[in-house]
Amino acid sequence: MATPTLPTRLNQAQPYALGLFRAVVGLLFLCHGAASLFGVLGGAMGGGTVPAGTWPGWYAAVIQLVAGALVMLGLGTRSAAFVASGSMAYAYFKVHQPESLFPLQNGGEASAMFCWAFLLLVFTGPGALALDRLLTPRGAGRPAEQSEERATAAA
Repeated sequence: MATPTLPTRLNQAQPYALGLFRAVVGLLFLCHGAASLFGVLGGAMGGGTVPAGTWPGWYAAVIQLVAGALVMLGLGTRSAAFVASGSMAYAYFKVHQPESLFPLQNGGEASAMFCWAFLLLVFTGPGALALDRLLTPRGAGRPAEQSEERATAAA
């Protein structure tokens, strides 16, 4: 039996790397929401909290907290990531971009990175170790995996 090549090993680890990426990005996003809503981890505005109901800060913090938790756990990952990506695009273009075009100049690096990271998760799905995989019956609602299994079986 031949030893698997490095690309083969990397391809086998891909779902786990994607799952770890999802969990870390979700946790970081959740932390931003918790900081803004509850004043933990440094809090918003130098240790304070965002006043309840204020637009757009409070709503953004709620999205960060809820979507971050869902993405971190892998529950409804694609939907939560879509909402999170949109909220970060809004934050970038309404808050940061009017100051300057480039993220390094306008302080929008985090918004831009979160936006693109969540958009990636919309298209890739949650990867391995997601709660969605435990709650969804095997094979149900996973056309990409079914086609992969068929291709593997045919080879």
